Amino acid sequence: MSNTNKNKAEINFSNPSSAEITNTQLPSTKSQNKTQLTHSLLLLLTAIIWGSSFVAQSQGLETIGPFAFTVLRMPLGTLILIPFIIFEYFHNKKIFRQHNEGTAANELHKLYKRSVLYGIPCGVILAIAGNLQQLGMLHASAGKAGFVTAFYIVLVPVMGIFLKKKTSLLTWIAVAIAMVGLYFLCIGRAGIGGIDPYDFFILGCALVFTCHIHYVDHFGKYTSGLVMSATQFLVACIVSIPFVFLVDQNIFHMYFTWENIQPGVISILYSGLMSCGVAYTLQIIGQKGVNPTLASILMSLESVTSVIAGFFILHQKMTPDQLIGCLIMFAAVILAQIPMPAKKNT
Repeated sequence: MSNTNKNKAEINFSNPSSAEITNTQLPSTKSQNKTQLTHSLLLLLTAIIWGSSFVAQSQGLETIGPFAFTVLRMPLGTLILIPFIIFEYFHNKKIFRQHNEGTAANELHKLYKRSVLYGIPCGVILAIAGNLQQLGMLHASAGKAGFVTAFYIVLVPVMGIFLKKKTSLLTWIAVAIAMVGLYFLCIGRAGIGGIDPYDFFILGCALVFTCHIHYVDHFGKYTSGLVMSATQFLVACIVSIPFVFLVDQNIFHMYFTWENIQPGVISILYSGLMSCGVAYTLQIIGQKGVNPTLASILMSLESVTSVIAGFFILHQKMTPDQLIGCLIMFAAVILAQIPMPAKKNT
């Protein structure tokens, strides 16, 4: 950048995970729209990976306990991210040196330290949410688990009110439409009598995932998404270890043995490498450029993907009500992405 430029170049530590050199000029509306589209696509890919992972979880839980499944898959998410973290570190360090920032090295270390510290509570939240979901999936099908989990699409804006976050009227309309779709997907015309008690574990999972979304939205912008993501997986694994023996073995009689683990190795690998290592990292990166309510609706498409994957892989058939629900949910997602007209200054 030329020294004649009136706007000084500076390292953007308010969003330091990319460690890019930015200009103090405000980005154009076109640039902002492009950024939001890119981040929205990342969240959509996240939903596809998560949805297909319900099938892997469903298959794995046939022989592996819910907490053991967490203990086995979460470290894989950390391992797959280590090479990318190393690359990111040296890439950022090179950028800092090129711009002769005397304090850049210290700031870089502070960034990674902050990412680890913020990743610890994030991992505890993730452990609670993931294990509640897997407890529910001991009875629920992959598709049903995906749909009930998607209940967080309405909980995000509700919790946002208490956090003093603004949500547009159009987004609220989209949330209402999505809830109608969720009703058809989960309950339909058969009524609420078909709800399994284990569904409440998944409902609890939806509530905790709502906290996870808001936590990432608030703290993720101050971290390296890769380091924070790797930390949360490791923490989720450690937190779950005692419950392998307290719950899996003592209550469900699902023992942590190679005989039980071996049939679910493929499920563990897919769920650990893709759902944890790739998807959760895409979530942290994607949420940095998208409103949390819109992010929750985009990620709720995992429910649609879970039904499709369940149909083709586990041969679970979709009812007419579920097909109607899929269409309604898709309409809600499209509506949520329509930009509100800007207010004219008078």
